[in-house]
Amino acid sequence: MEHNISINYPEKLAFSLKMENVEFAKEIKIISMVKLYELGKISSGFASKILELSRIDFLELLKKYNVSYFNKGLENELINDYNNA
Repeated sequence: MEHNISINYPEKLAFSLKMENVEFAKEIKIISMVKLYELGKISSGFASKILELSRIDFLELLKKYNVSYFNKGLENELINDYNNA
């Protein structure tokens, strides 16, 4: 079962980003999946399914948004392990 989300935004917003409405809607979907992943709310596998990408393509996409593919807890744990080695 799928649900739709409707977002009201000024007409100028997509135009100011030099995007067509369809492209802007796709960008909002991508950004929301990236942010939910970054917050640890969804897995990379789930995000990739929603975006109809391979998991590897989704992980590569994270670079564009400056999001680490490590979740924050794991990233901090790895840094602590490295510093304590």
